[in-house]
Amino acid sequence: MLFQSFAKNFGLYGERAGCVSLVSDSSDTRKIVTSRIKQIARPMYSNPPIHGARIVDLILSDEKLTADWHAELKHMSGRMQSMRHGLVDGLKKAGSTHNWSHITSQIGMFAYTGLSKEQVDKVRETHSIYMTADGRISIAGLNTHNLEYIANAFHEVTK
Repeated sequence: MLFQSFAKNFGLYGERAGCVSLVSDSSDTRKIVTSRIKQIARPMYSNPPIHGARIVDLILSDEKLTADWHAELKHMSGRMQSMRHGLVDGLKKAGSTHNWSHITSQIGMFAYTGLSKEQVDKVRETHSIYMTADGRISIAGLNTHNLEYIANAFHEVTK
């Protein structure tokens, strides 16, 4: 089974744009699983919104809009990669000798920092930097104005 959400790709949060794909070598299994998926989905909505699908269709059916979308994706992914590198560079500048390459080797809007729950708690309490208890931080929330502050805070709690 494959579950895909297209919310981030097109900024369609709340539009339920995505799909479920199932591959089986048994037609009986396929029928059972399809029936169960329908039992789960129907109480959530009788007819999913079509707005998201129409937006995607509009963009992908127009050569210029598709090119614009690709350019925007490239810009945003480049910005996130730049923030990842900026954070690691800031950690080195702060004096950290830890290997932070895992931050630059990851992709996407979030990164696992490697901070422990205790370090996450400390950085929250002493620096008001918030992330999940497992150390996952929003890369999209980083910017050139807060990178140094965050790098210094991470360095302080990982000494």
